[in-house]
Amino acid sequence: MAEPLGKESIEAEEDQRLMLCYARGDSRAFESLYQKHKGGLYRYFVRQIGDLQLAEDLYQETWGRVIKAASSYESTAKFTTWLYRIAHNLLIDHVRAVKPVDLFSEKFGNEQDSDAVDSDNFLPSDEFSPDKVMEDSVKANLLKRCIALLPTVQKEALLLNMEAGFTAGAIAEIVGVTLEATKSRIRYANQGLKSCVMNKWQEVQDER
Repeated sequence: MAEPLGKESIEAEEDQRLMLCYARGDSRAFESLYQKHKGGLYRYFVRQIGDLQLAEDLYQETWGRVIKAASSYESTAKFTTWLYRIAHNLLIDHVRAVKPVDLFSEKFGNEQDSDAVDSDNFLPSDEFSPDKVMEDSVKANLLKRCIALLPTVQKEALLLNMEAGFTAGAIAEIVGVTLEATKSRIRYANQGLKSCVMNKWQEVQDER
């Protein structure tokens, strides 16, 4: 007897079913996909480039390309992987258009020297004292700033993993690199992020 599918597999199959229905002309299927994935996809662009208007433009263009490519969609491709591959390619095209220098370099500079941040250290605490709330707020802001400082390829891999929940294998497929390269990007991003947050938190403590 076949093992029951997990939640992720069920959702992936539902996404594929909806996309195939849309390819056959069911506009309600597209609306369902859009409502389900719009938040994560928009955040992907915002966190990558920080420019809200540009993020909106690239976000809309991604859905435009989904619409154009609907008739050629094949269910062998997981919908979310396919969707974020389109988004990644648009982001790459934009970066190359505005800056000849490759911002998607693997280089890991000293000022961006950034293993996984222990997320428990940065999640809201059960303690609601004013000082604790303020401390959590400062740490959350430091975390955002440090993520922004990461080399682009590392930031993308980290956010796809942390926020979108993609495995290293799926990320490798999205960005078109090897699994080992993807794991390396995530590892270096985690290391750099932890180092950056610790250093900046120490600076805040020293200023008090």
